[in-house]
Amino acid sequence: MDYETLIVEQTGDVATVRLNRPEKHNALSARLCHELIAALDALEADDAVNVLILTGVGEKAFCAGADMAEATGGAKAGDVGAPAQAVARVLGTHKPIIAAVNGYAYGGGAFLAINCDIRIASENASFRFVGASYGLVVGAFQLPRIVGAPLAKELIFTARTVDAEEALRIGLVNHLAPFDKLETTVMAMARAIASNSRAAVMASKEVIDIATSTTAAVRREVEANRELRQSPEHRERFRDAATRITGEEQV
Repeated sequence: MDYETLIVEQTGDVATVRLNRPEKHNALSARLCHELIAALDALEADDAVNVLILTGVGEKAFCAGADMAEATGGAKAGDVGAPAQAVARVLGTHKPIIAAVNGYAYGGGAFLAINCDIRIASENASFRFVGASYGLVVGAFQLPRIVGAPLAKELIFTARTVDAEEALRIGLVNHLAPFDKLETTVMAMARAIASNSRAAVMASKEVIDIATSTTAAVRREVEANRELRQSPEHRERFRDAATRITGEEQV
């Protein structure tokens, strides 16, 4: 399948999906989100693929989050919800998926990364969970599983930036690598996983996810955001943020 906003490559039984909007710092446009869902559907169904890698094109950004210019430019309601649908599809992937975080991962980009099974980041990577500053709940059901509840609350309540070294220290990423060695480091882990029983790895993933997830928390985050998106405060905060970020040419 040909994609406009993704590059999909296969090396043996490992498939790499690259977010390919470097001019927008790989922001989650509606098209990218729909293509990501389609790519994951195809790769899940491909028996020649055992492990997936998700990364971004370029040295600056893994993913800048939602395409705020698109979201504030009269996009249809379905398009506004596309990033959440894409993240849900990543979370629902049965095959193991490794995030190769090649640069900053902010907002929806950070949320995308934490819904992968394993994160390996370049030394220039950083994370920021900005939902509260926009009047939304982003990552609150998932982040406590990774860094613990008190730290998850700090990162979500303050929306501060976490650099690569701190991300490694708190367990937000599994490993760090120099940017020029990130892909080889991630591929080595992917091949190690792919060499094992696919059925056993997928079953192990399912058991771990059941053991550490709370369906009620996922449901409540979705419900909360449905309510918050209707509030005047969210609309004002989101418009202000979009204006500022567009002015800074970050998306």
